[in-house]
Amino acid sequence: MALPIPVNDLPHVIASLNGLSVICMLLGYVFIKQGQRERHRAMMLGAIGASVLFLVVYVIYKANSGFAKFGGEGTIRPIYFSILIAHVIGAIAITPLVPMTFWRAWTGQFERHRAMARWVWPLWFYVGLSGVVVYVMAVHLYPYQPTG
Repeated sequence: MALPIPVNDLPHVIASLNGLSVICMLLGYVFIKQGQRERHRAMMLGAIGASVLFLVVYVIYKANSGFAKFGGEGTIRPIYFSILIAHVIGAIAITPLVPMTFWRAWTGQFERHRAMARWVWPLWFYVGLSGVVVYVMAVHLYPYQPTG
């Protein structure tokens, strides 16, 4: 089955969905701090929706392209790979944690939700933001340029 857009364009879609989830998370955080529960709920559902779409597009991209190469050299390489490694470890961790936190809110377990969200939210936010940073670094600032 052919994809509706070229595989090479999927990193832009992936980064956009990551960015959207970060914006929704940030607004959700602001709204809950202001006591606006319905707006908080809407933004967090938006963050989860963007994250689910991200995951679907990411799997399609990886199944069709493999892993990208980083073109940066010198000091930037260990910086990039440090961010990438922390991002990947965090992404693995949040995959079950975000649905667990969501489920606690959905089922009315608000105290348990709040206790878990206090440490899951910052990790999820880092993963989303670092995903955008990795994209900018690998695709725009230091793209891989094959020699020869």
